[in-house]
Amino acid sequence: SPPGDQEAGEMGLAAVPGRQAAFRRGLAAAVQYARAVGCPRIHLMAGRVPLGADRAAVAGEMETTFIENLRYAADLLAQEDMIGLVEPINNRITDPRYFLNTPHQAAAILEKVGWPNLKLQLDLFHCQIMDGNLSRNLETYFPLIGHIQIAQVPGRHEPDSPGELSFPYIFELLESLGYTGYVGCEYAPKGDTLEGLGWLRSYWESRGLQHGGTSKAAE
Repeated sequence: SPPGDQEAGEMGLAAVPGRQAAFRRGLAAAVQYARAVGCPRIHLMAGRVPLGADRAAVAGEMETTFIENLRYAADLLAQEDMIGLVEPINNRITDPRYFLNTPHQAAAILEKVGWPNLKLQLDLFHCQIMDGNLSRNLETYFPLIGHIQIAQVPGRHEPDSPGELSFPYIFELLESLGYTGYVGCEYAPKGDTLEGLGWLRSYWESRGLQHGGTSKAAE
């Protein structure tokens, strides 16, 4: 969904008090785009704690606004056979004022909203920075997950760049849990984009697959 007025520092509107009308207009536009390109999932961006406000002081009002907007979105998206996604973004490095920061917070809010077509967009980069414990978190929140995103930590580059995460292990864990959705590569390539995709070719080869993920046996 649209970020709002980025020049004014907005980064999503769903949890921002007083911006409900703008959120709904933006959601309608997002649905139009999603329908046109055949995309069944829309990231409903929560937004930031207002500049100068104390997070703890505004948390209750922001959560109430978020829940209200998510219920509205879920109803609208259900009519389109679409899924709404909420993504926790770390506030330690990436966005200090972003409202939604952990999968625990997201899961609690989704439970309060109570619509089955709202899911968790779990970016493992943010999850590792905020909480770590990725294996247990993936197992715990797997029923809520509607999309996975990846990037190495802390550089946010290719999965095979130096860092904290073992992506072959994570991919095998996702397979063992029964994940059949897409894995979004939301990282910043260290150089050329296509050269940076060498990690994927190497991963396919390690699994006995050819370019495009097809089995050599099937070939």
